[in-house]
Amino acid sequence: MNKKDYLRRLPKIDEVLKEGSLVILAEEKSTLLVTEAVREVIADLRSQILGLEDDALASFNTDCLAPGRVAEMATVRLAEDEAMNLYPVINATGTILHTNLGRAPLCADAVENVARVSRGYSDLEYNVAKGKRGSRHDLVGDLIAELTGAEDAMVVNNNAAATMIVLASMGRGKEIIVSRGELVEIGGAFRIPDIMKQSGAYLQEIGTSNKTKVSDYENAIMTKDKLEKGDWYDEDPRHGQRFETGALMKVHKSNYDIVGFTEEATLEELVEVGRKHDLPVIFDMGNGLMLDMSEYGLNEPNIPASLATGIDVMLFSGDKLLGGPQAGIIVGKKKYISKMKKHPLARAMRVDKMTFAALEATLAKYRDPKIALRDIPVLNMIASSADEMRARAGRLADAIHKVNPGLDLEFVEVLDQIGGGSAPMVRLPGWAVAVGDGNKSADSIERRLRKAEIPVIARIADDKLLLCVRTIAESELETVAEALK
Repeated sequence: MNKKDYLRRLPKIDEVLKEGSLVILAEEKSTLLVTEAVREVIADLRSQILGLEDDALASFNTDCLAPGRVAEMATVRLAEDEAMNLYPVINATGTILHTNLGRAPLCADAVENVARVSRGYSDLEYNVAKGKRGSRHDLVGDLIAELTGAEDAMVVNNNAAATMIVLASMGRGKEIIVSRGELVEIGGAFRIPDIMKQSGAYLQEIGTSNKTKVSDYENAIMTKDKLEKGDWYDEDPRHGQRFETGALMKVHKSNYDIVGFTEEATLEELVEVGRKHDLPVIFDMGNGLMLDMSEYGLNEPNIPASLATGIDVMLFSGDKLLGGPQAGIIVGKKKYISKMKKHPLARAMRVDKMTFAALEATLAKYRDPKIALRDIPVLNMIASSADEMRARAGRLADAIHKVNPGLDLEFVEVLDQIGGGSAPMVRLPGWAVAVGDGNKSADSIERRLRKAEIPVIARIADDKLLLCVRTIAESELETVAEALK
């Protein structure tokens, strides 16, 4: 047989569509979608035949040209086309806030509340009691105020957006004083100086990379009187253009640390300077830690304690140590937050009903710290001891041995990390199960785990495939084992 003979044996589209499986599928999905899948399969087969070398024609399997077989391939293609691009994976890396894997997993109540609210209509911007239009800003404002002690709160779509709207509303056309040691870059190209420029505020950097004193803030403050008199020209030989100071800003070094010969101003000291010169103090906290977690080795600033220093505005992420959905949360004095809510950027940066639903359910857990530590996955993972991790590693090893007794399993002590641009120096003692499979490399096993029905994202260290159990939920142990079947 030559190529033309094979091409003549290609079934017609109408002929394939008469196959029983496709008739049912067309009613369930769409005749148009099924027809297109069949057309694509036949086109691929035609290209395959045309691309065959003469010496390969004899070995070509003609079974794939049967209408039933084409129908099967069309069904598979349709399923692949309909597969979602965003799907669950299991985090076995030991990095709790893994940015590439979606950062903080939500607590069960948050997931249920999202499903409940998004299933139909909601009171997103409707005041049911008053029977008139409401504001989405009011949905979690009272709860945040209750938990943090803030006068008011606002939620935007992430902490970068929070930084932008804070600077745009409080510092546009004015200078914002920031220490050189705090001009951070977080994530892809998000840099404080760049955001400052986009917001319309002017950066006035002070101090050095490792040492910034309270006096540096004092000396950098530019008043209207100074501008009018020109006294500052003698202080600044560069004679660069200066503007009136709008605020003092402190940025938490959440994704790196400076050690050794260092000095930085505390929030309390900045508040004192701010009050003396009638200037607001902004704290870009970033991490969103609500509780004191120092007993678990996490010595990071927390929200209530930071606000208690008297700062005017603070901003932080929702999907880091808070353990909620992606969001930027701004808290502080009402006079500043109210201005932000009316800012033109507020509409561009607002969040939807699903974010509010997840955030409210997450925040409600913090009414009782014990409940928060128990139910919010991020906090629970941080608080889990090495002994608990050793026991969980044992349960995972048992589950793996049951489905594949031929694998080599070993318990390995590891140092887990928080990740997500939070607490860069903190390491949490934990345990992992190292998996070996004869002559297969760790890379080979890792690739196969990523191809599981629910992909398992593991870690390789010292040529060993490690399943770090701190980030594997108890309910996921059996699923991880099945991936190694």
